[in-house]
Amino acid sequence: MFENLSERLERSFKILKGEGQITEINVAETLKDVRKALIEADVNYRTAKTFIDTVKQKALGQNVLTAVKPSQLMVKIVHDELAALMGGEATGLNLKGHPAIILMSGLQGSGKTTFSGKLANLLKNKQGKRPMLVACDVYRPAAIEQLKVVGESVGVTVYSEPDVKDPVGIAQRGINEARSKGYDVVIVDTAGRLAVDEQMMQEIANIKNAINPDETLFVVDAMTGQDAVNTAKEFNDRLDFDGVVLTKLDGDTRGGAAISIRSVVTKPIKFVGTGEKMDALDVFHPDRMADRILGMGDIVSLVERAQQQFDEKEAKALEKKIAKNKFDYNDFLNQIGQIKKMGNIKDLASMIPGMSKIMKDIDIDNNAFKSIEAMIGSMTPYERAHPDEINMSRKQRIARGSGNSIDEVNRITKQFEEMRKMMRMMQGNKMAAMMGRMGGGFGGGFGGGKKRKK
Repeated sequence: MFENLSERLERSFKILKGEGQITEINVAETLKDVRKALIEADVNYRTAKTFIDTVKQKALGQNVLTAVKPSQLMVKIVHDELAALMGGEATGLNLKGHPAIILMSGLQGSGKTTFSGKLANLLKNKQGKRPMLVACDVYRPAAIEQLKVVGESVGVTVYSEPDVKDPVGIAQRGINEARSKGYDVVIVDTAGRLAVDEQMMQEIANIKNAINPDETLFVVDAMTGQDAVNTAKEFNDRLDFDGVVLTKLDGDTRGGAAISIRSVVTKPIKFVGTGEKMDALDVFHPDRMADRILGMGDIVSLVERAQQQFDEKEAKALEKKIAKNKFDYNDFLNQIGQIKKMGNIKDLASMIPGMSKIMKDIDIDNNAFKSIEAMIGSMTPYERAHPDEINMSRKQRIARGSGNSIDEVNRITKQFEEMRKMMRMMQGNKMAAMMGRMGGGFGGGFGGGKKRKK
């Protein structure tokens, strides 16, 4: 995520030289390069120009403290302005209605249906809500069935009328059904088209007028870059929506949509999709995103994701095992499962400060743990529980059973022992211990990262 932009910005800040003060002379070349970086990241041209002008105005003439280099001060200014450009602070949903009604809008293929399920899942599991999904896409083949599958996967009821072609009436009756059965949130999934057209706009406008939603969200594919911004403006001019949802942000190495869209439509980004799984949805925090764009990581979001997956009782039991050096392959297999649930592995690694630079030329496959899982699966219950008892003959049998070479089994068992030692050293620091557990899978260690060919 944002790796191309992050790399360019890092190079830009290295241009800045000088001691004591940022001047128009020593800042001009830096900002010229920053502007190029933003344009290459598909940031809206006017947005980039306004951003550069604001940064220049704030930077010029500022005194640089003895302990702070001009480039460090420039990073601070750019960080603060990036966060402000993307909205400044996280913006929540308005859920005051009885039931609260959330209307989805966007083009076909933007991820509306999947996001509807993700949002229902988030509201159900994190906010204790009782949501219902309403299927109002009556045109796309299997759209209703897709929403039912999504709803079933997260345990949420779906209201549909498969033989009816009146989306306004379906939405109204769905809301009445939800109200009568005590649901407190209704999420209305609507039809899209491959491009903006009058029929689609009129239909979504009619639905909005009929149901008077508490929230209208515009869902857009972040990977479409500047097209996402242009489409958002057209929808906003017609619908006056309340917020933006960026899907597929985990696959966007440029970041132009995330940076531009707030300034163009003056509506906040509320959520970002970070993967295909139904829990791969994050509230959008502009300051944290600015951290990641500038290669500073995002420890807060990483800890929040970890807290969702790591059970407190299990964590305490694990700490005791680590303290007694009893951490075994059963525990390790469980940790791998929890890490995989947290999302894209390379995306997780980039949340650790400094890791984005280290990993920019390393490819990490999300299936990278498979060889380790196969190796552990080839162990006997005794071997899993007693790692120190795995001798060469056992390793040879494990290698044959898992399809790994003996060298690969030796490498993994050696790294496992090194990780056990590190975890024991870090045992008093919960955060460090968690990072140690996760770090074992990153950057060519247990995760099997490979250097990218240039």
